[in-house]
Amino acid sequence: MTTTDIQPLLSAYDDQMRGAPPTAPAGVTYEQDGPLLRIVGQFRGLVSGPRDLGVDGGALDELIARQRDFFAARGEAVEWKTRSHDTPPDLTERLRAAGFVPEERETVLVGRAAEMAVRQTTPPAGVTVRRVTADADMRRIAAMESAVWGQDWSWLADDLIGRVAAAPDDIAVYVAEADGEVVCAAWLVFRTGTGFASLWGGSTLAEWRGKGIYRALVAVRAALAVARGVTYLHVDASDDSAPILRRLGMHAVTTTTPYVWTPPGL
Repeated sequence: MTTTDIQPLLSAYDDQMRGAPPTAPAGVTYEQDGPLLRIVGQFRGLVSGPRDLGVDGGALDELIARQRDFFAARGEAVEWKTRSHDTPPDLTERLRAAGFVPEERETVLVGRAAEMAVRQTTPPAGVTVRRVTADADMRRIAAMESAVWGQDWSWLADDLIGRVAAAPDDIAVYVAEADGEVVCAAWLVFRTGTGFASLWGGSTLAEWRGKGIYRALVAVRAALAVARGVTYLHVDASDDSAPILRRLGMHAVTTTTPYVWTPPGL
């Protein structure tokens, strides 16, 4: 796909995926601070803005400091989500100067749901895929993610439970199981009022990788997206996932890097 072909996908992403999700889970609030969307009440704060923030220099430094200080007063970390094509171009330098630290860069991929849904794959023998809504299953997913990443991901269970409770039609959570064990999990998040849905999750236990489970979960979510009238699928992909998703019909449109400020001692 040429740059000319990719531009409509990037424009659709910028126009439709930069604002607030339609329904906040219980305990989560969306706030505007100038051009920024600030999300409060998750496991850490999140800040995001439009492609062009419309401020620079000292005014931008003040905007950055205000977000840091807001979450510092709450004793919470905050993630500022940046994209490589955003302006002003010195945003990341100013974030670093304010104490924000970059995490791993991810590739923003966008694909047409109808094109991806035709690439149906099935899980390997002995693995079943099902949609889940029960709190207990969300806790099993969080335990699996904790094992994959070697960190405490218990917060994820609360996040998924809250999303399902607040807007069950806006999220579809799937698990892949083998002998009753969750070996992979992924979810599809609809952005009501847009042509987009986003693919999240997909982490797989090490011994089950390379068997087509991740691809099967992409396929089932793409089919659901098409059934719901979704035009585009979006993913913020790791270096491990991006090549698979490209083969399944997605296209890299930009990159995103979280810049995180953490209170001392947290």
